Amino acid sequence: MEQSEVTLRLPAVMIGALKIAAARDDVSVGQIIRDAIARDLQRREKAKTPVSADERLVAPLRALLADDFAYARHWDDLFGRLRAKGFRLAESGGGLILLDHSTGERICKGSELGYGYALLLRKFDAPFPGHAHTWLRGRVQADISP
Repeated sequence: MEQSEVTLRLPAVMIGALKIAAARDDVSVGQIIRDAIARDLQRREKAKTPVSADERLVAPLRALLADDFAYARHWDDLFGRLRAKGFRLAESGGGLILLDHSTGERICKGSELGYGYALLLRKFDAPFPGHAHTWLRGRVQADISP
């Protein structure tokens, strides 16, 4: 493995803490730093990337479904409108996602269309049927109370 020299400038307090930790663990300060960097690089490699749809896909969908979201009077009305266009909504975490009705493939988040769960919950004054986060209704209602 190729090694190269790197100079790190650290505050005196941090160097002191590293020396104490190194003495306690019977390793060098350099080993503690290398281990910390290796852990951080591994964490970054495994980090979950945010799932967001391509804006080139979302923009036309937003236009296609805008009237359906805007004029739906209740959840069943919205479900019917979306189904007629080949889509459906599903719970995902604390929100909703748009799926292809026939394949179940995830397309985008409801919020990416401009209609997040809180907005729809407020609009219909009812939670998404079967949504696990029932407490959100009270929170959303509290946000709009005078």
